[in-house]
Amino acid sequence: MDFLLDKEHEQIRQLVRDFADKEIAPGAAERDEKEAFDRGIFDKMASLGLTGIPWPEQYGGAGMDYLAYVLTIEELARVDASAAVVLSAHTSLAGWPIYKFGTEEQKQKYLRPMAEGKWIGAYGLTEPGSGSDAAGMRTTAVKDGNEYVLSGSKVFITNGGPAEVYVVFALTDPSKRARGVTAFILEKGMPGFSIGKHEKKMGIRSSTTVELIFDNVRVPEENRLGEEGFGFKIAMMTLDGGRNGIAAQALGIARGAYEKARAYAVERKQFGAPIADLQAIQFKLADMATKIEAARLLTYQAAWLESKGLPYGQASAMSKVFASDTAMQVTTEAVQVFGGYGFIREYEVERMMRDAKITQIYEGTNEIQRLVIARNLLNEVRG
Repeated sequence: MDFLLDKEHEQIRQLVRDFADKEIAPGAAERDEKEAFDRGIFDKMASLGLTGIPWPEQYGGAGMDYLAYVLTIEELARVDASAAVVLSAHTSLAGWPIYKFGTEEQKQKYLRPMAEGKWIGAYGLTEPGSGSDAAGMRTTAVKDGNEYVLSGSKVFITNGGPAEVYVVFALTDPSKRARGVTAFILEKGMPGFSIGKHEKKMGIRSSTTVELIFDNVRVPEENRLGEEGFGFKIAMMTLDGGRNGIAAQALGIARGAYEKARAYAVERKQFGAPIADLQAIQFKLADMATKIEAARLLTYQAAWLESKGLPYGQASAMSKVFASDTAMQVTTEAVQVFGGYGFIREYEVERMMRDAKITQIYEGTNEIQRLVIARNLLNEVRG
């Protein structure tokens, strides 16, 4: 068992770290304050080949693996979780189902420009009355000749608005619930497809989160993703991989907060000595570093399993739960290390703490992930 990154992975880590420090970190606080999405950052990611890391070169990607992808998300989130979630949703949630289930024509038409960074992708599953109960959705898709007519809405859509491509789920047979869900690829600007409410959020404020509205949107049959009734499986399989991205995001947030707290502890003096000399602070830093290392190992393992084509659903659920809980714990302790200054927006740990909270919620709340993990463990015993 080798825990060392190879040369290729070290290179991508260093490339993204340098990019994040030079291009993303300087304006992160201002973008958060203004709640401003910056398309230019995504364009710069594209110029470095980051918008298609795990996709083959024949589809405009970099031809790397999912470990390279989570390393990228981690390094971005270390300085700005919003930038990380934009790329994560674009890749894991919008790109993955097209790559996995799309036809060759769909991959060339949609995945290629997404991988090249010309288009941004988004994923539409959640509805106002069916958050984690995806099978309870109400958006419908009625077949009409060689088209489907979509009616309904989706909420909490990351990248909604700027995105050009949307993977959307709707009921083609409401009587079958989960077995009646079908996936579709929608394009920005389709008649009847509009952007509704823009959410005002606690964290990740420089990424967009919006409502999608479908008012009799006519979607060509060739834009159906997979077979009719297979959409729920596509959605659930997509979320398995999406959790790897969330775990990496949480890991990056935790690392960023820990590094800020450690540096501050050495610089800040109280009673004539750095607070880093206080055992109470040393214990905090030790616990923070230990939890981050454990989260890193879980996250990298899940990404490695996905890269090898091995089952990774359980591993991704575990990594998501542990890394996101770690992010919340570490950022909270980082604010504590900073004392009163940690509560002030001038110091970045305040933003990191706000950003960390969402990692415990989206891609399936941690409570649901624990249920999934427990059921799998118990099924192993029950047979």
